[in-house]
Amino acid sequence: MSRLRFWLLSSAAVLSALPALSVRAQETSINRDDVFGLGEIIVIRSKKDGAATVGGTTVTREQMWTFEKNSLDQAVNIAPGVNAQFDSNSRRTESDVFVRGFGRWQVPLMVDGVRIYLPADNRIDFARFLTGDVAEVQIQKGYASVIDGPGAMGGLINLVSRKPTREFEGEVRAGLTFGDGPYEGWNGFALLGTRQENYYLQASASLSDRNYFTLSDKYTPTATSLQPGQRRVNSDSSDWRANFKAGFMPNDTDEYSFNYTRQEGEKGGLLNVYNNPQVPPNSFWRWPWWNLQSATVHSNTAIGDASYLRTKFYYNTFSNVLYAYDDITYTTQSANGRFRSFYEDDAYGTSIEAGTDALPLQSLKLAFHYRVDGHQEYNDNRPTSPLRNVEPKQQQGQKTWSLALEDTYHVSDSFDVVGGVSYDKYKVTRSEEWNSATSSIFEYPKGGSDAFNWQIAGLWDYSATGQMHASVSSRARFPIFFELYSTRTGTAIPNPNLGPERATNFEVGLKDKLGDNTRVEANVFYSDINDLIQTVQVVAGATPQTQTQNVGDGEVYGFELALDTRVSSQLDVGGNYTYLHRKIVDALQPTFRPTGVPTHKAFFYATWRPVTALSVTPSLEWAGKRWSDMTTNPAQAFPYIRTGDYTLVNLQAQYDVTENVELAFGAKNLLDDNYELSWGLPQQGRNYYVKARLTF
Repeated sequence: MSRLRFWLLSSAAVLSALPALSVRAQETSINRDDVFGLGEIIVIRSKKDGAATVGGTTVTREQMWTFEKNSLDQAVNIAPGVNAQFDSNSRRTESDVFVRGFGRWQVPLMVDGVRIYLPADNRIDFARFLTGDVAEVQIQKGYASVIDGPGAMGGLINLVSRKPTREFEGEVRAGLTFGDGPYEGWNGFALLGTRQENYYLQASASLSDRNYFTLSDKYTPTATSLQPGQRRVNSDSSDWRANFKAGFMPNDTDEYSFNYTRQEGEKGGLLNVYNNPQVPPNSFWRWPWWNLQSATVHSNTAIGDASYLRTKFYYNTFSNVLYAYDDITYTTQSANGRFRSFYEDDAYGTSIEAGTDALPLQSLKLAFHYRVDGHQEYNDNRPTSPLRNVEPKQQQGQKTWSLALEDTYHVSDSFDVVGGVSYDKYKVTRSEEWNSATSSIFEYPKGGSDAFNWQIAGLWDYSATGQMHASVSSRARFPIFFELYSTRTGTAIPNPNLGPERATNFEVGLKDKLGDNTRVEANVFYSDINDLIQTVQVVAGATPQTQTQNVGDGEVYGFELALDTRVSSQLDVGGNYTYLHRKIVDALQPTFRPTGVPTHKAFFYATWRPVTALSVTPSLEWAGKRWSDMTTNPAQAFPYIRTGDYTLVNLQAQYDVTENVELAFGAKNLLDDNYELSWGLPQQGRNYYVKARLTF
């Protein structure tokens, strides 16, 4: 059976069966007044309940509290179609996120609608983003509106901050985490805000500090492992995040807001537990700092009774440094290939959106995006050796434009058709590199490309509670500097003419509310991928050379089911399940396997309230196996291995001391499962936490 035929038959089967179900997807009767509306991305909304209708998912602040999800990678992992993954390069210790099989290079990350982008390699570590001040996480899967800007080939993730709702309000949280006994770390959060008739002010701060984490008691080291026991070597991390927001509301329709966010992090790099010596030997890494800051101005201005103008102006900076050490003592940096690598990025830009409902039966939106990215880097090579040398700064830069149009045609009171098109273009403005042989800076040829994107969706409110949607979205994403110019320490040839990747995403979905307490959602999806950027060998022999080229094609297909129901006044149950198949075809790499995404993934929970003040919430996170890179010396003929299956049983018990004071105790991985998301990188074993929340 062809993949497309599978998708069509699955769509028909799921959608025809759903109206008869007696269970549903979670009904979140949450007051959204504290959601910073100017920071939301564009989603097609239901006329009835305001929920995203084209395959999107929202993770709420209360869900993050109940399931103890203190960082972005943990939060999105409970959503259907989304999975967090530990980077298979053990040296980097980064958390990646895949949305229906598309990773961080293909799914933009935004904070209040402004993209966080690192032009050098865009290796965003999702674990560095704390969730204390986040009102909700918006996840668009497959269909992400062209109005929100370029790059959303596989979807989009947006962190929406909070804003105050009362004259004086605040929140304070504190928590401690423990392994199978010892204290491991702590976290805290504080927020103060005021909302007056014409203005609001808010300040918040989050902190997470971890000394280490503990592996499962079932972990058994090899005889020569550099990880001899349960306390994970070099697993410490520290992050803090502060946000300030000031808003002015001159009338009922207009709003102007200034936002400033600063976050700083420090972390160690984990070691492969199987390789000793490490592969590659330059694997003893630490990040003394990993810092981001963003200053943005948002506005919304009504024009008459039926039109508006919305703008964003922003300036972002990113700074990090990576230290590569000689050995596990993490003291000297004298061997060949050891370094201190410094990155400094900045970006400024604007997004301007105008919309109107003045046309008969139509809602029209037009958006323009302009962004300038700059990157500086240099290496301090062998800094503790007499052979030390410090490179001069090398600079890279690019400009990106996008023009988008979206039109919603209201065919009837119950049926809408939404069409969108955009034209994206980028140009490399600077491409410097250091030549150590000649001790000089040279410049690569400057690349650039453009792309046309289109999408269409139909939305049908077939009953008072039920909605169905179908969509097609063809989106491209441009290559990053790493893909264009990186020589991979002398083993690769740059390709400044590299073109964009493209995915055409098909989706059919339905959601319905059955009775007063039950709701169900389902989506069936298929993605056709073209011109995928892959690394290919172009020079054979004793010194092989590779290059990134647009040679890959592939497909992703599957379905998602989500349901929640209130069984009684004391019991809620629910969860979601995702089936996802991913295949990448590269004629030059016949054994290639796409890594990081399980075929099966599920999340289930129940909340029991035996008395008014007490709630007990057990939950289960389950995922099947996934492909992982297997890096050994000598290299394997087939360098992939299946890993990553796990069953995590978690529990939180919460007691409401008063209306404003909550205490909670919880445990994660109660069965002490010993599992690896990437080969050689076992994850945290059984652990516990205790926390408190005060609101006023």
